[in-house]
Amino acid sequence: MSLIFPSSSVVPSSCLNQLKVYSLKSKGSASLNPCFPLVQYKVPWSITQDKYPVSKSKPHRILTSTARDCIRTNNQSTEEKDVSFDGGDQGQEEIEREFHDNRDASVVTYSEWLTQHPSALHTFEQMMKIAKGKQIVVFLDYDGTLSPIVNDPEKAFMTDEMRSAVHEVAECFPTAIVTGRSRDKAIEFVKLKDLCYAGSHGMHISIPPGFLKKYAELEDQTHIADEQGFINFYVAKKFLCKLKKIKEKLQEKTRGIKGAMVEDNKFCISVHFRCVDEENVENVKKIVDSVIKSYPSFRAGGGKKVMEVRPNIEWNKGHALDYLLKTVFGTRNDDVLPLYVGDDATDEDAFKFIKEVGRGFPIVVSSTPKMTDASFSLRDTIEVMNFLTKLTGWRRISSSD
Repeated sequence: MSLIFPSSSVVPSSCLNQLKVYSLKSKGSASLNPCFPLVQYKVPWSITQDKYPVSKSKPHRILTSTARDCIRTNNQSTEEKDVSFDGGDQGQEEIEREFHDNRDASVVTYSEWLTQHPSALHTFEQMMKIAKGKQIVVFLDYDGTLSPIVNDPEKAFMTDEMRSAVHEVAECFPTAIVTGRSRDKAIEFVKLKDLCYAGSHGMHISIPPGFLKKYAELEDQTHIADEQGFINFYVAKKFLCKLKKIKEKLQEKTRGIKGAMVEDNKFCISVHFRCVDEENVENVKKIVDSVIKSYPSFRAGGGKKVMEVRPNIEWNKGHALDYLLKTVFGTRNDDVLPLYVGDDATDEDAFKFIKEVGRGFPIVVSSTPKMTDASFSLRDTIEVMNFLTKLTGWRRISSSD
């Protein structure tokens, strides 16, 4: 592993071999540009064994648990040191889940973090200079973005003001809701029919007929509208029967754990533990892992106080954006700029997709520093609403010029 530390730092070997969590795809040697995740913010850190002892019970959390106490040494020179590390016997899925569970760890102050992920409100004018003469396509997560995170996922209602802001955006731009919720639940919450819905992390995509006439180029495909008038595209329909069985097993095994809730999101099953006592959280995770062992075509992933079981296929929110841009909106040319707003670990796939295409605006919603592939940020749902309102105002002014 190639690390960059201040040259005067004392980095104990017992600390170095705990860095496996930050090289999730690697075994053996890997490149870690300077002290990732800390170095994403270009801050050199000094770590000493006496001041920051290694945690044996949670070794893979060593950096996140001690980072806020680290001594900044901005003026020290840096040098590369080659270090080997032991990948350990912890499962890849568990390591990734722990990593995402701790993405909001305060590795730097929020103001420092904003230098790497500036507010989309404060940099709005610069963003719109890039967008001038181009077509913005808006993608919005739901929970934590359009509605606040709440204890009961059935009560994650968006405000009328937010609904009005989303409606105005959909009037000005092609717009899609991209969420882990089922398509039906997303429609029930949003209550708007002039935009696309990509439910179950994009495995169920629905397009209103009027939307096709306005934006899409799908003449070569056969469309059958459902009872709500939406045209549907399914990615994982063949998994529905097994998902039903998995849901029933999860409901049965978690029934005795107070606060645990199993939510059917059609093409994925969400197991919420936000209201579960801390001592029982690991039990919930173990139950999910034990159930899916019998179903090798499924996998479990983590979100904010939730575990999600979904088909083990190469499909996520990033793939949903790619599909919508190429198939529904009929284009992925340089004049189209995807704008995605989301707050969760699952939204990172969408952020990565935008960075890969090399244009667009990935915006993370967070009030604390966190590891993210987003280029811009908004603090909370209020700022999201303000940004959407500002976006529609810009469109109307620029259209009249």
